[in-house]
Amino acid sequence: MRKGHFIWEDTQGIKHYVYEWLPSEDVGFKGIVQIAHGMAETAARYERLAKVLTKNGYAVYANDHLGHGRTAGSLEAVGKFGKDGFHAMADAMGQITSQIRMRYAESYLPLFMLGHSMGSFLTQYYMGSYLERYPSHVQGILLSGSNGKEGPVLQVGIGIATLEAAIRGDHFRSVLLTALSFGSFNTKFKPNRTAFDWLSRDEREVDAYINDPYCGGIFTSGYFRDFFKGLMEIHTPQHLARIRKEIPIYIFSGEDDPVGGQGKGIRSLIKTYEKLRIQDISYKLYPGGRHEMLNEINRDEVMGDIVARLDSWIAK
Repeated sequence: MRKGHFIWEDTQGIKHYVYEWLPSEDVGFKGIVQIAHGMAETAARYERLAKVLTKNGYAVYANDHLGHGRTAGSLEAVGKFGKDGFHAMADAMGQITSQIRMRYAESYLPLFMLGHSMGSFLTQYYMGSYLERYPSHVQGILLSGSNGKEGPVLQVGIGIATLEAAIRGDHFRSVLLTALSFGSFNTKFKPNRTAFDWLSRDEREVDAYINDPYCGGIFTSGYFRDFFKGLMEIHTPQHLARIRKEIPIYIFSGEDDPVGGQGKGIRSLIKTYEKLRIQDISYKLYPGGRHEMLNEINRDEVMGDIVARLDSWIAK
């Protein structure tokens, strides 16, 4: 595998750090995977998946989102966003897709988007926004650690986040909203060793997350306000109607993932896409798996399934 990066500067002058992992020169290219990472983590955590994908002929690109990792630029800036952070992150994903497409303009390899957790919700938005404008740019969608439509509690969260941001400012680090969003996630896994047991059964992976200064921080009121609004928007009839019916979608999650309601939210999302008459929908729930299936004890199986799914789409 060959490693590199490039810096993409958006129209507001914000510099986005994009990781690039390419197959070795003796491995033929057959496709591209763009990765959208989750909240309070960085794209660097996907290098292990990139090693598997590049070995199988896929070039891999992953940017640190706004307010994350090297795009944030400093630990102090992590978790802080400009106005309308949800849309800004999703729009940046689309513009980076266009940058990747320009790099491969001559060969026009099939490109697939993989979004995890927050990145999966950004990808759900991306499906009805960027892909409506550029339908030929992406040939498949993979969603990891995702969820379906939230209940009325989401509206309550928007109200709290909006009020807190109005009083304390968009950049106020909200312990309250963090607790309301994630406080119950560890309940199923008591007695708890750490506050992040819900991420994975692999204690080494959990500890690596905790020990990474760019992971697990307290995010801001402005972030939560915009994120909650984004979660509502992706399930509006207007947005859902814009999703291409021919785009293949593969959803994978742990059966014990609290983000996906221990599988209930994933099944709800599948039903939503079935009602839209999406032509190619598949999913897999891994028994005992928690939120980060790419960092779970059976991650080799999970990554093998991803490669198999991508290969099957290319073969069609």
